[in-house]
Amino acid sequence: MNDYEVVVAGAGPVGTVAALILARAGIKVLLLESGAACATDLRASTFHPPTLEIMKALGLSDALHAQGLVAPVYRYHNRRTGAVIGFDLSELADITDYPYRLQCEQWKLTNLATGRLLEHRGADLKFSRRVAGFAQDDDGVTIHIETPTDTQTVRADYLLGCDGSNSIIRKGLAVEFEGFTYGEKFLCLSTAMPVEAYLDNICYVNYMADPEEWLVLLRAPTAWRVLVPAAEAEPDDVLLADPKKDRVFAGLLGSNTPVETLHRTIYRVHQRVARQYRFGRVILAGDAAHLNNPLGGMGMNAGIHDVWNLCPKLVEILRNGADDGLIDLYDRQRRTVMGEFIQAQTIRNKRAMEMAADEATSRAEAELAETARDPALRREYLLRQSMYRSLEREAEIH
Repeated sequence: MNDYEVVVAGAGPVGTVAALILARAGIKVLLLESGAACATDLRASTFHPPTLEIMKALGLSDALHAQGLVAPVYRYHNRRTGAVIGFDLSELADITDYPYRLQCEQWKLTNLATGRLLEHRGADLKFSRRVAGFAQDDDGVTIHIETPTDTQTVRADYLLGCDGSNSIIRKGLAVEFEGFTYGEKFLCLSTAMPVEAYLDNICYVNYMADPEEWLVLLRAPTAWRVLVPAAEAEPDDVLLADPKKDRVFAGLLGSNTPVETLHRTIYRVHQRVARQYRFGRVILAGDAAHLNNPLGGMGMNAGIHDVWNLCPKLVEILRNGADDGLIDLYDRQRRTVMGEFIQAQTIRNKRAMEMAADEATSRAEAELAETARDPALRREYLLRQSMYRSLEREAEIH
């Protein structure tokens, strides 16, 4: 008998949700995290309606809502012309109890999920533990775990890699990570300053198009977050310095009002999908399996949708003797959805932010305005942006 039925690498939102789903079904699961605790840095902060339905099923919805902001409306702004185009997820109230985005930092979910995980017998959580290597055979996976003082070995029926964009599991599999990396960096600035006092027509979620420097302005419970592109050649220390911060906020606020920031972060942005998600008894999910730009807030949500699809299949295999071809079905379903919907939609979202002041831009903005005016087009757009269409496509794949 193996030590665990499933070992999950990575205690981010995807890994913690996966471990919780499995533990609730009575699966003996070990969750490993390389850090000394769940990360509390500012990463994803948008929960889409289908993800909120998953949170309800896991008993996390009330606690998550108590720490978040309900955001039914989001708006596109043309920074040159002042035009504003708005969309309201309340129009989806006929299909969901959560017709809105919930703005809530991802670390709040990981804290909630790990707390609930440890309520279940047979569920273990170990910090400062990194998967150093693994090997599989017909009966399971041997996993070598690096600790602060030594290396330990455990056996599991399955190893689930939810260990993020720099996944050790994916690299150990030598799987192709197909796609591209954008030729620019993203700079994220956060501030507790009441930005809403300086701007008109903003809501909790704002996309501000501009050919020179588009930006995203999001409200999280603790701060406003501003995301802007930066040239790849610009040194990181220059991007993180006060002059750059001052220029960004001066352009946003239209004044030289002093702004103090809580965080300043630079990261590279990718559009990549692993050629396979399943390799025998080793499986990828979340950022370990796919990366996309953050415009639309789909990355974390897609990862949670991955494990919501996968983990019940693992339960059927481990508890009811189902054929493990179910994991191949997971691979087909989620890779197809990522390629056909989520990757394509996030690329479209980024292009919409880069509109140039020319005829093509006028047409693109006119199409977006027409979408907002036309009830049928608007509903289809909302269903795509809220990720319902991707889940419908998933259900079609057998």
